Amino acid sequence: MNYRSQRQELISRQYRLQNAIDDKDYLFPDNLQQALELLQEAMAGEQSDEEFYGYLITLAPNEEARKIIAGIRDDELKHHRLFRRVYRDLSNQAPPLAVEEGFIRPKNYYDGIKRALLGETEAVKEYRKILFALQNRVHINILTEIITDELRHGILYGLLLNM
Repeated sequence: MNYRSQRQELISRQYRLQNAIDDKDYLFPDNLQQALELLQEAMAGEQSDEEFYGYLITLAPNEEARKIIAGIRDDELKHHRLFRRVYRDLSNQAPPLAVEEGFIRPKNYYDGIKRALLGETEAVKEYRKILFALQNRVHINILTEIITDELRHGILYGLLLNM
């Protein structure tokens, strides 16, 4: 093998390593246990989330912002119910009782909105992994609704940052 072909092979191997995809996230049933664990995480902290949104509403600068945050809060409560349904259907068990996370007050409105925005974007990454493990069309539709709501919430938080 000459220098040029060795170099091309090395570049090709580096590219494959850099862009390697871990198939375990995508292959059912290998990803089912991870999905159940992620569903448990998604259901955890319902009380602290409710407190967080309630607190954000009190910090909101105007009625329009309060309505937007209240709508997001209501969506999140609906998501919790939907996650419980999917978990129950997949595991044939009632969802475990979650240990409540402590509510940490944001320093100010801006900090709270920023934290919420980052939380929404991280949630989408985790929820995709749940979606990849689903086989039932109803469950797929539920997760699609939740993920698109999270994306919409991110857009709304961006709007709130600029109000």
